[in-house]
Amino acid sequence: MALAQCPAKAGVHPSARAAVRPGISRRAVVCNAQQQNNFGQKLASAAAAALLSVGALGGPAIASEFDVLAEPTPTTNYFVDDANVLSKSTRNDLNKRLKLLEIQTGYRVEVVTVRRLEFETDAFAFADKVLENWYPTADAGKNKGLLLVVTASKEGAVTGGPGFAEAVGDELIDSIISTNIPIFTEEEKYNQTVVTSVDRLEAKLLGNTVPEAPVRNEVVRERTYRTKEETEKSKNVTSTVVGTLLLIAVVVPMLQYYGYTAKD
Repeated sequence: MALAQCPAKAGVHPSARAAVRPGISRRAVVCNAQQQNNFGQKLASAAAAALLSVGALGGPAIASEFDVLAEPTPTTNYFVDDANVLSKSTRNDLNKRLKLLEIQTGYRVEVVTVRRLEFETDAFAFADKVLENWYPTADAGKNKGLLLVVTASKEGAVTGGPGFAEAVGDELIDSIISTNIPIFTEEEKYNQTVVTSVDRLEAKLLGNTVPEAPVRNEVVRERTYRTKEETEKSKNVTSTVVGTLLLIAVVVPMLQYYGYTAKD
């Protein structure tokens, strides 16, 4: 059986290479190994392509998470609107206010929106991971804070370095994630979610009075049906009226008849 020939290398004539008999066996092994290696690379590439195609079909949310994690450390903007829910005016307002806040207090607050979390489903864990990715050292992330809003699950997180966490306090953080974020995201008012949350964080860091937490508007539904008591009462009234009318219908003609006969 003839051995498969490897392509001739530059600078080596095929006849000169074939003249060296002892090297034929070795070159055949090397050639075979190269062909197997190429086949393995093609197989790995095909497998990778298949995985990517599956990921493209079933994992846009994961891609969104990785998009946020792949973002470089913010320098100009103070937001990453991956969910694309913030208006232009809100984005401009965030940049102006949060830049001024950083200049005045030294605390840098950033806002991140994502559609959903599937790779790291815990909002606080994901927010911590984003901050650690942007500010890998403890000193760099000490006074950094992050407001995360997850639009699909209507939840979020407020987290940050030790300096930020101490300045804001657990009470305000708990209040924002239990009122501002769920109340406004349930109504899909994402701009209001971010703006009102930033209002409270900004006031706290500036030492001003913190705005009150929003209150969920309870929809009062008017009853359109009668209760059993009301129905029974209505029946009694109806029965009384009907009985009275029947009595009149019987008694009045009798009285009239009696009157006529009495005259006669």
